[in-house]
Amino acid sequence: MGARTSLIDFAGAVPQPRPLDVRWIHGSPSAKHNTDPDIQVHAYDEHTFILRQNMAIDYEAPFLFLLFGNDQVVLIDTGATESAEFFPLRQVVDELIESWLARHPRPGYHLLVLHTHPHGDHIAGDGQFTDRPDTTVVGAELTTAWPYFGFADHSDAVAQVDLGGRVLECLATPGHHEAAVTFYDPWTGFLLTGDTVYPGRLYINDWQAFARTIDRLIDFCEHRTVTHVLGCHIEMTRQPGVDYPVRTVHQPDEPPLQMTTGHLREIRAALKEIGDQPSRRAFPLFILWPTT
Repeated sequence: MGARTSLIDFAGAVPQPRPLDVRWIHGSPSAKHNTDPDIQVHAYDEHTFILRQNMAIDYEAPFLFLLFGNDQVVLIDTGATESAEFFPLRQVVDELIESWLARHPRPGYHLLVLHTHPHGDHIAGDGQFTDRPDTTVVGAELTTAWPYFGFADHSDAVAQVDLGGRVLECLATPGHHEAAVTFYDPWTGFLLTGDTVYPGRLYINDWQAFARTIDRLIDFCEHRTVTHVLGCHIEMTRQPGVDYPVRTVHQPDEPPLQMTTGHLREIRAALKEIGDQPSRRAFPLFILWPTT
């Protein structure tokens, strides 16, 4: 890396919450009137970017996360659309990396692609990166993701991914999906929960595993500074307990993306209220939605 004067100290301070009062792109009543970009890019800070896919491309409108370290940058999830023509994710990511490197020059910079889980709206863009130089794409399936993190033999482990001074902590968090992973970033204080926790329909494939995951996340957060709990979708309206119907492509009354550790406790209380017999139940900022 040559002279190390350009190294960023990612471990030298306690994360401070920054406001996230972002007007996220939220679709349009018709494709003809859609003027939003294919991918919205929000710079949370100099080294952290939150991306949202346009609903006009796919109604799922997932959020993606790009986190820069001294040695490599990680892209967490790749969106709901395979085609670079309609969803130019690699172009946007390459431009962000090029711009960051212009401000923080260093040779041999690597891109790592990880995932919160392997549902199609989180992995569809993987193919855009398979031939990219200096890039590692880790498959999201149980057979690839969990061995990468070391969860195959130790599912209760807290894995570390070192981006170069910026060390993410990673947890196996099944319940929504058996291969689900949650990421904690000590630099920002973000807890990136994928589809496990977000303002929307919490689809629960394994009720008992989901309950254990929520308990584990609460315990994990008690020992860390968590500024924002960030999932990958917004499906609720600002009216408590009311969601937008599936496949909605215009959501003008969305609540914020960010949640708190208090919401984790609300989810745990809701699970206890329902008990061991899974049932669908709406709460102000989320809906527990068992799928089996």
